[in-house]
Amino acid sequence: MEIIKIVGIAIIALIIIILLKQYRPEFAVYISLLTGVLILTLVIDKLEGIIELIQSIVNKTEINTSFIILLIKITGIAFLSEFAVSICKDSGEAAIASKIELGSKIIIISMSIPILSSLLEIILEILPN
Repeated sequence: MEIIKIVGIAIIALIIIILLKQYRPEFAVYISLLTGVLILTLVIDKLEGIIELIQSIVNKTEINTSFIILLIKITGIAFLSEFAVSICKDSGEAAIASKIELGSKIIIISMSIPILSSLLEIILEILPN
């Protein structure tokens, strides 16, 4: 099970970080970053499987593929920004973390406008005049 590997890596990294903070606190951030990247590489194949499943569902239905691509990109932005925010907060840089959060929210909103406008058009077509 992958979750056991993830939890094991996280616990080992946590112990190393606790030990390093006593002597070399600047290396603790590097261990945290390396741990995050390692965990991401462990789950990337699961993410590929999810994307393939979504593609097969899209191929069977009449869903606009550009919307699905947008949703996958938005989800990726949310995951990456959360990862970056966590690293910034772990480093004690809450101000930078909040800027990343704000920037990612603005990007996500701007990317979702085509989906929202299409949804509104569909709603307006359904409603009687």
